[in-house]
Amino acid sequence: MPLKFIKEMKQSFMLHPVAAHFSNGVIPVAVLYLLLFLPTGNPFYERTVIHLLVVVLLAVPFSFYSGIRDWKTKYKGAKAPVFQKKIRLSILLSVLCVLAVSIRVAVPGVMQEGGPLAWMYAAALFAMLPTVVLLGHHGGKLAAGQRSERFR
Repeated sequence: MPLKFIKEMKQSFMLHPVAAHFSNGVIPVAVLYLLLFLPTGNPFYERTVIHLLVVVLLAVPFSFYSGIRDWKTKYKGAKAPVFQKKIRLSILLSVLCVLAVSIRVAVPGVMQEGGPLAWMYAAALFAMLPTVVLLGHHGGKLAAGQRSERFR
């Protein structure tokens, strides 16, 4: 039984959906913890935000690489607008994540200190949320298209 399961997983495992859903799921949680920090000032909430952002920073390259690989193999590198949007959004997500992590690492108490840097940190984090929503939306359109083609 376990060998059959492992064999099935090996044959059906797709890195990109796993990597993409991972970071797309962690970012809303990071935003939630920042929102919990704002009214309470509890440093444990804010500390959780940076931990989650570092995890996302480590996961995004896997998602980007696997997405490019799937685009080139499954879709033959087609220049369709949906792929161009996903590539641009992925780059934006990477830039925003690097910016937020860099600010937080450079100024560990950035949110407690306030000021323009705190606003920039929060804005980068909040901007990641619609970015991952759009990435998921466009990915969902691709996945739905694949499913409908299979059943025609």
